Amino acid sequence: MNGLKNFKLLPALIAILLSVLLAGCGHSEESGGTVTVRVGSLKGPTSLGILFLMEKAENKETKNEYEFRMAAGAEELLPLMVKGELDIALVPANVAAILYEKTDGGVAVVDINTLSVLYLVTGSDQVGSAADLKGRTIYLTGKGTTPEAVLKFILHANDLGEDDYRLEFQSEAAQTAALLAEHPEAVGLLPQPFVTAALLQNEDLRTVLDMGKEWTAAQELMKDGKGSPMVTGVTVVRKAFLEEHPEAVEEFLREHQASAEAVLEDVETGAALAVEAGILAKEAVAKKAIPECGITCMTGQEMKDALSAYLEVLADFDSGLIGGKLPADDFYFLP
Repeated sequence: MNGLKNFKLLPALIAILLSVLLAGCGHSEESGGTVTVRVGSLKGPTSLGILFLMEKAENKETKNEYEFRMAAGAEELLPLMVKGELDIALVPANVAAILYEKTDGGVAVVDINTLSVLYLVTGSDQVGSAADLKGRTIYLTGKGTTPEAVLKFILHANDLGEDDYRLEFQSEAAQTAALLAEHPEAVGLLPQPFVTAALLQNEDLRTVLDMGKEWTAAQELMKDGKGSPMVTGVTVVRKAFLEEHPEAVEEFLREHQASAEAVLEDVETGAALAVEAGILAKEAVAKKAIPECGITCMTGQEMKDALSAYLEVLADFDSGLIGGKLPADDFYFLP
C-alpha cells in the first residue's frame, strides 16, 4: 500500500521539483528578472558611445545585466558572434555586412554608433578643398579598404580622375601622423583620434577637409541632391537573441542612446573613461578628440537610409568589402 501511495505522489513531486529547477535557471523578461547581454566592441571610436553604459553596468545601475568584451580588432569579435558567444557587437559598418553574409542573415543592425571619423590633414596653405588635391600625393592607410573607397568616391564626385592624384599607403595611421609631423606640407588622410594627436604634436598642421561633410556633399552631387551621412561603426545583434529577448535589446538601445548623449555632454568624464578603458592614452587627446569622433546612436529608417547608401558605394568600389553583395532588408532592424 505504501508503494502504491508513493507511486501516486510521484507526478506531484516531479511537478514541484521541475518548478524549483526552472525557477533557478536564470531570469526572463516575462518574469520581471534581468537578462544578461554579452557585448563586444573595439578599442576605438566605435566604443566611445558606450563608455557611460559600461560604467553604469559596473555600478549595477542598468536594467539589463551586461558582460563587456573589448577587442583590438574585428577579427576577434566575428568568430564569437558566429559561435553565439556574444549577443551584440559594435563593429565597422562593412564588417557588419560581412558578418550578415557569413551567418546567412543571422545578425541585424540595430543602430549606427559612429559617423565619419576621417579628416584630411596638412600644413600646406594651398589645400582647402577637394579640387586642390589635383596633382597631390595623399598619404593614408588601408589599400583596398574603406578609407580608400571613401576618398576615391569623394574625389570622383569632385571631377578628379585617378590620374589626377597619387595615393601613398602607409602600414598604420601612426606612421602617416609621424610623416605629417616631419613634413607638414604633405597631405594625409587620418582617422580620429590620430588627427587630434597629430595636431597637438605639430601646430603647423590643420584639418582642411572633414570627410564626413565632403561625403554628404558628394552624395548630393552623385544622387540628385539626396545626401546622407558617412557611416563608420554600427551595432549588430544576433537575431536569435533578438527574437528571444526583444525587450532586452530595446532596453540596450535606450541605454546606448543615453550613454552616447552623456559622453558628448560630459567630455571630461568621457575622456577619463576612455583612458581607463584603454581606448586613448591621454586625457588631453581624448578631450579634444571625443567631439570629433562622430559619436551617435542612429536608429530606424534614418539608420537604414544612411547605412544602405554607404554600403552601395563600397559595393561599387569592391563588393568583397561587404561580403560579396548588398545585404537584404532584414539586415536592418526597424523597431
